[in-house]
Amino acid sequence: MAGSTDRKIPKTRRRRRTRGALATIGLLLMASAVLRIATGAGEAFAREGEGDAAAQVAPMAGAAPEGSGTPPPRIIAEADILPIIEALDQREARVRAREEALAMRLQALSVAETEIEERMQALAQAESQLRDTLALAQTAAEDDLAQLTDVYATMKPKQAAALFEEMDPRFAAGFLGRMPANAAADIMAGLTPETAYTISVVLAGRNADVPDE
Repeated sequence: MAGSTDRKIPKTRRRRRTRGALATIGLLLMASAVLRIATGAGEAFAREGEGDAAAQVAPMAGAAPEGSGTPPPRIIAEADILPIIEALDQREARVRAREEALAMRLQALSVAETEIEERMQALAQAESQLRDTLALAQTAAEDDLAQLTDVYATMKPKQAAALFEEMDPRFAAGFLGRMPANAAADIMAGLTPETAYTISVVLAGRNADVPDE
């Protein structure tokens, strides 16, 4: 009997140990479930709190301070700025093109002005040369007339009268007007009365144009 009692005691202890282990495992599972539920609820409450805070902050961020009298600031998006930047770029390009065209015109005007100035200088030089040539020709003609007048004056009056008879009265009057008075009188005496009268009229007309002193 004593041997059977000793065998039953360990079985009882094993059962108690098994029940204790099962109870411990059950408690652990329940604690884990409670922790999961508490964690999920905390996260939900946190998300809900963040949403409420964002909903409250959003109107406050866009609203102006009370009593400031200024409208709330408007947030400008990049899409709104791009058209303005493009318009400014286009305007700047047009202004730059106009400036380049104006610079080219000014350069062309400067070149034209230089050419005109050079032509004016050449024209002035040509005019000066022409004036000198005319003066020289006039001097030469004057010298020729003086020499020819001396030739007619030194000729015999009869021979000179024959030449003046065939000469145009205006030319004849010009030569006679340059001669000394005695030489001109001798030639006039050898002319026909008609020729002498015509030459006298021409001479009188020239003298009439001379102003009196």
